[in-house]
Amino acid sequence: MHPLITFCFLSTLGLGTVLAFSSSHWFLAWMGLELNTLAILPLMAQKHHPRAVEATTKYFLIQATAAAVVLFAALTNAWLTGEWLILQLSHPAPATLTLLALSLKVGLAPVHFWLPEVLQGLDLTTGLILSTWQKLAPFALIVQTAPSTDPRLLITLGLASTIIGGWGGLNQTQLRKVLAYSSIAHLGWMALILQFAPPIALLNLSLYITMTSMAFLALKAFNCTNLNNLATSWAKTPILAATLTPVLLSLGGLPPLSGFMPKWLVINEMVKQDLPLPATIAALSALLSLYFYLRVCYAMTLTSPPNTFIKVTPWRLLHPKIHFPLALASIAALGLLPVTPAILAWFT
Repeated sequence: MHPLITFCFLSTLGLGTVLAFSSSHWFLAWMGLELNTLAILPLMAQKHHPRAVEATTKYFLIQATAAAVVLFAALTNAWLTGEWLILQLSHPAPATLTLLALSLKVGLAPVHFWLPEVLQGLDLTTGLILSTWQKLAPFALIVQTAPSTDPRLLITLGLASTIIGGWGGLNQTQLRKVLAYSSIAHLGWMALILQFAPPIALLNLSLYITMTSMAFLALKAFNCTNLNNLATSWAKTPILAATLTPVLLSLGGLPPLSGFMPKWLVINEMVKQDLPLPATIAALSALLSLYFYLRVCYAMTLTSPPNTFIKVTPWRLLHPKIHFPLALASIAALGLLPVTPAILAWFT
């Protein structure tokens, strides 16, 4: 694809997200979501591979369905209450319908089935955009509509996502599917706390985007998409492999890494809200996610390929050209736990 065309699509992608962020009217927010979807479709199908075309088709159908339900819910709310504003979603029926449609857009369980299959058919760069940037616009609308919905619905969606995200990744050998189930689990943690403490949910989203970006960029540098090929990563770039290991453990929420911070804050806030049982279930589901991250770390650091090529001349190895983003993402993913009070104060 020509760089100018790619720039146009990326600009439209950013425009759709900004439009969804800044709109207070449901019709403008729907336009932003549609721009977002239509701009990423050519980027997903640019390789002309059958799997990429299949993933693009699945993504288009799911996103079109969710956008149609959002527009239908907005029309229903306007019919029942006479209000088109996002913050005036006062009737419970359109509020519930809108939340379920936006959950389908981001991939919350139990409407998550499309996400692993779509992510598996994409290259790592487009998968990074789908796992990070494409979550922003629907999540911003979920934050605005959450006060109008039943708290039990969000808690149910959050618990289902944390359990399914942890359970579904246990038997996966494809790294893109592992990261897809990781995305589902992290979105579940955000949904659990959204109605009680939105700043903690935004902090969780920010850290998730940072750590997932580091994981995708490292896998792109390794040129690895499955667990078996990851065994060659240490021979290719040992420093990057040594850095990615604690980042994956941070995604699993292992202390004292940065990923422990949002889980700690979520559990603390849920206990304050007299919800000890959902907090316990979410904490136990984090162990499932930690297990499959440990599998990836084991394959990357403690195994070696049958024919190692450590002594191969350096000019035959591909070195990553993305040192600065990798360095920033690594620092954020590993060392933010000691400054938790300052970060929380900044978000609030």
